[in-house]
Amino acid sequence: MIVPDPAAEVRVDFADGSAIEHFFLGDIRNTDGSAWECCPRDFLRRAVRQLEEVASLRLIAAFEQEFLYSGIADRPGDAYALAAFRRQGTFGETFIAALRAAGVVPDTFLAEYGPRQFEVTVMPQPALTAADHAVITREMARATADRLGHRVIFSPKPDPELVGNGVHIHMSLVDAAGQPATHMPGEPMELRQPAQHFFAGVLHHMPAICAITAPSPVSYLRLVPNAWAPTVIDLVRQDRGASLRICPVFAASSPAETARQFHVEFRVTDAAASPYLALGAVIFAGVDGLPPRHAVTGPGAATQSLPRSLPEALDRLAADETAAGWFGPTHLDAYLRFKRVEAEKVAELSPAELCARYAEVY
Repeated sequence: MIVPDPAAEVRVDFADGSAIEHFFLGDIRNTDGSAWECCPRDFLRRAVRQLEEVASLRLIAAFEQEFLYSGIADRPGDAYALAAFRRQGTFGETFIAALRAAGVVPDTFLAEYGPRQFEVTVMPQPALTAADHAVITREMARATADRLGHRVIFSPKPDPELVGNGVHIHMSLVDAAGQPATHMPGEPMELRQPAQHFFAGVLHHMPAICAITAPSPVSYLRLVPNAWAPTVIDLVRQDRGASLRICPVFAASSPAETARQFHVEFRVTDAAASPYLALGAVIFAGVDGLPPRHAVTGPGAATQSLPRSLPEALDRLAADETAAGWFGPTHLDAYLRFKRVEAEKVAELSPAELCARYAEVY
């Protein structure tokens, strides 16, 4: 049964005469009240606990999500442009107001590179709340578009000829006192040693966790060269094509402010993924690097290519014995079976047909 979480209640009145958006996020439990072994929120919650137990660290995260809005026509020259804001009408302001009413603090809403493409970011939160806010953000975007007679499309690749929609997870580590624990000048990549080992764990397990963070056949049409998407397993400073990107720090007036802003962006994610499973897999992978088990590659070094297809990623997940332990046998078996059937069902579709099919769903 799904048990509503009172801390994750959403109630938004759009004040336009339409029905109030009122829902809860919740946990899937057995009838005796225990956590169901395949509950996505509990998967993330267990990862958070393990990070605290192993290293006395917590992860702060924010999801950056890209989507297409059908209420604006494609027009050349609108990439990042003010004109795209003008032509989207009241969608943006209504969407941002809905986020605030839902208890999510918006950071940015902007026109992206692709035709009809926009991007939204919200303020960082502890891991479970960050994933909740990612779900709420998608639902508020859908609710807003629906009330305007349009829709939003979060599919990783709505059209084979266009750039895709990514979901980038921005994250940093804090210690038990809540102080930043990611940045250290003079260390490799300016990462504090625990952060080095954490992200080395993420890099080590990247082939396996792709099956969780890029979990659809169409995901791999996005992860191609020259599309502003990752193609190799790497950790690079300020490179928008990296799998793990160390982001720039803005307006840092002191070492303390630099440490607060300094963070890493995981870019091998899209909206076909459950935010709970995606962030949980990243955290579990990072914990496997603590204490030190895997080496951090040098700046810009690529260890290997990302999986080229969902079946390849699923095979890598199935072969990763450590990752199997994160899920447990029932959850892992169910996930692999479900995703392999999904890949089989659409295997004969052309890229254009595949993109159209997933644009309908997402």
